[in-house]
Amino acid sequence: MANSIHEMIRASFRCEDMVKCVLGLKSLDIDAYKALLMHGPLTAERLGEILNRERSTAYRSLQNLIACGIVYRETRSIDSGGYYYEYVAIEPQEMKQMVKKNVDEWYNQMNELIEKLDDKVSVLVMRMDDEEAEHK
Repeated sequence: MANSIHEMIRASFRCEDMVKCVLGLKSLDIDAYKALLMHGPLTAERLGEILNRERSTAYRSLQNLIACGIVYRETRSIDSGGYYYEYVAIEPQEMKQMVKKNVDEWYNQMNELIEKLDDKVSVLVMRMDDEEAEHK
């Protein structure tokens, strides 16, 4: 994956790469999200089986997905007593809107910083001019 925006623009950037970058996810997290979409609600154990990973690894991935808001957890009751959790992926259209909102917010913040950059550069140039004048 690209290390800078400059590299991203010039690389063949895939949708998955963009989602990983914007939401701070790993490849396994994306695979887990896809599995939840394909299979419907799953336990961490069953997800681990599908991904061919340990339950604890699947659970960590689920926690990443919950933290960024594209998966949620539902409690299911067991008839004989007790409960377990199933994990559910939000619909792809919702995830798309979430990614778009994050990109839009980032874009607005970057534009604000760029506007401030003019002021910072002007101050720096004035200081350099002052220092140059003092040394003459």
